[in-house]
Amino acid sequence: MRLMIMFDLPVETSDQRREYRKFRKELINEGFLMIQYSVYVKVCVNRKSAKFAEGRVMSYLPKHGLVQSLMLTEKQYNDMHFLIGKPVDDVRNSSERLVIL
Repeated sequence: MRLMIMFDLPVETSDQRREYRKFRKELINEGFLMIQYSVYVKVCVNRKSAKFAEGRVMSYLPKHGLVQSLMLTEKQYNDMHFLIGKPVDDVRNSSERLVIL
């Protein structure tokens, strides 16, 4: 299961830029991986843990802007088509069961 966070935050003032940086840093600290600018994804064990992660994100939302979440199964995530560009080649973005570090 994957939890995808998509956001569009204003960055016109220094306070808004600070909130943007803080939100992005919190996402990374929570284990989210950036797959595009303003699109982050996290691997979750099941729907319950995805709901929990979504609740954690809700605890540090910025005051302004747009933040959306989407829960996807591994099959739905792996069926994503790349119309242009290449996928992020990161082990954390892999759906393989065995990861050797």
